Amino acid sequence: MTISNLKSSIKDYAKDIKLNITGVLDADNSGGLSQNQVYAIALASAYSTKQADVITALEAEVEGKISDAEINAAKSAAAMMAMNNIYYRFVHLVSDNEYANMPAGLRMNVIANPGVEKIDFELYSLAVSAINGCGMCIDAHVNQAVKHGVSKQAVQHTIKIGAVINAAAQALAIG
Repeated sequence: MTISNLKSSIKDYAKDIKLNITGVLDADNSGGLSQNQVYAIALASAYSTKQADVITALEAEVEGKISDAEINAAKSAAAMMAMNNIYYRFVHLVSDNEYANMPAGLRMNVIANPGVEKIDFELYSLAVSAINGCGMCIDAHVNQAVKHGVSKQAVQHTIKIGAVINAAAQALAIG
C-alpha cells in the first residue's frame, strides 16, 4: 500500500480527505516544519489510528526519507501517548482534584530521551494527543513547542496532519 493506493482506496464521499493527504504531507506549507518532521508526525499519527492500510502507506512513503531513529520515535510517541492520553484525560476530567496532586507512577523515560530532537518528539506526541483527545496533553505539548520557538502555523499544521491521517483511517474503516 502506497499513499497513491491509500488515496485510491478512499471512496468519493471523502474526496476532500484524499486531497488533504497530499496537502498535509507537503512541508512547503507547513509553517516551518521540516519534511522529516512532517513525515514523522504523519507516521506517528498513522500508528495511533491502528489502521493497517494507513500505517503501511505511511511506512512506504517515509521509507528511505527519514531515519530509523525518527521511525522509532514515531512508534514511541504513539505507544506512550496511548497510555498518557488516557491517564491525563482522566486526571483532567475527573471532578476530584486530588487525583491531579497524586504522582502518576508510570514509567515515561522515552519522553526524556526519545532518540530524536526533543521538540520533534513533542510534535509527534502533539498530533497523537490530538487524535486521542487529551486536552491536558495537547496543552503540555503546545506549551513545549512554543517554548522551543515553533510557530503557531507549525503547531496548527501538526494538528492538521493528525486530523487528516485520522480521517483517512476513518474513511477506510467506513468503506
